[in-house]
Amino acid sequence: MKVALQFAMPAELHALPGARELPAIETVSGIPFFEVAPGILACAGGVGKVNAAAAAEILCLRFGAELILNAGVAGCCTDLPIGSLVLADTLVQHDVDTTAVGDPIGLVSTVNLTEFPTWEPDTCLSLLKKQGLDAVKGRVATGDWFAVKGDRAQWIADTFHPLLVEMEACAVAQICLRSGVKFAALKSVSDHLFFDNQAEEYFDFTQALESLGRVVLPLARALSELT
Repeated sequence: MKVALQFAMPAELHALPGARELPAIETVSGIPFFEVAPGILACAGGVGKVNAAAAAEILCLRFGAELILNAGVAGCCTDLPIGSLVLADTLVQHDVDTTAVGDPIGLVSTVNLTEFPTWEPDTCLSLLKKQGLDAVKGRVATGDWFAVKGDRAQWIADTFHPLLVEMEACAVAQICLRSGVKFAALKSVSDHLFFDNQAEEYFDFTQALESLGRVVLPLARALSELT
């Protein structure tokens, strides 16, 4: 299976061993693409849903990805330790609101979903465990807002009940769904939405990046060996 890795920030991509020194094999729409292992492409497509969707579409159409693994850091709604790994089992878009015309909150029109699935999260979890790597499954909420403690964050937690909140994953899931491409998401906890020291945590997310860099390529290689 042809696997592609999609990150948001260069720092996340550079957490992969040796990735910082790699030359781009091609740049499309301003996004450099790298071969981080034989047959495995990766990019840092940019922060936010539009950037994420653009990069995912290129991976699908230009490079023929059969599975996109979206990886990166994310804020946590509970008290999972920094660097904890989470495999998304469902995703939502917390900033989509057409309730004024009678839709449920979070309904994404055209695909008409409020909840997006991921490809076989139990299989991904098993592949990690076979390599001695621990992760938990959970819901990820995506939106174009850097989530911080306050009324809005509490509303997201109460309405969608996510384990993590971030800015790209569900946009990639939506593109994959429409393109007939498998999708998985692996996130490393970088900060805690409801902790008073959230800002300090986020701006010192070395541990989260180290956890991410340690597991992404082994998982991608294992996925690429599946038919």
